[in-house]
Amino acid sequence: MIKEAIGIGETINLAQEQAKMNLGEENKDIKFEVIQVPTKKTLGIFGGKPAKVRAFVESTPGKLAADYVEEVLKEFGLKNFTIEMEEKENAAELHILGKRLSPIIGKRGKLLDDIQYLAGLVANSGEKQYFRLTINAGDYRDRREKTLEELAKKIANRTLKSGVKTVLEPMTPYERRVIHLAIENIDGVKSYSEGEGLERHIIVEKVDG
Repeated sequence: MIKEAIGIGETINLAQEQAKMNLGEENKDIKFEVIQVPTKKTLGIFGGKPAKVRAFVESTPGKLAADYVEEVLKEFGLKNFTIEMEEKENAAELHILGKRLSPIIGKRGKLLDDIQYLAGLVANSGEKQYFRLTINAGDYRDRREKTLEELAKKIANRTLKSGVKTVLEPMTPYERRVIHLAIENIDGVKSYSEGEGLERHIIVEKVDG
């Protein structure tokens, strides 16, 4: 994906500055292409042409998402943070590193999930194939995943002993996915989701036979 703008000025440098301003970008990855070299007027009267420059930025879906997340974090007042990106074909994972990241995580990761959802919309704008985006803040995802896996084991053992199905509280899609994957690896129980929207939850029950 390429974002571009044209700038015109008396010199190439002035044309570059105008093109950069028209582009609305401040990052260091801006490239310039000289379309027209300035020429002076003959005898100070005839002819003469200004410089014309094309400024452009080549952005991947992951880079677009990372730029968006950076702006969101700044709006939250977050300082001294970095965003590292691991980008693969049709997917990327953003790692937010820094101190005091809890304000952007929220209760049970709800705010982080919301940021991920919005950044995913940015990454997929104009894309023909779905681009999968995951955002992690510090080691939150890892810690939360371990907690959910332990919960799945406890629920599975309780269900196996009692034979009574267990209904879990509503969870986010990410949390339900972790629970389902953990239950798949435990013999004698199965899990499935019920409910709509924010009320969607997991049910764990014993497998007959």
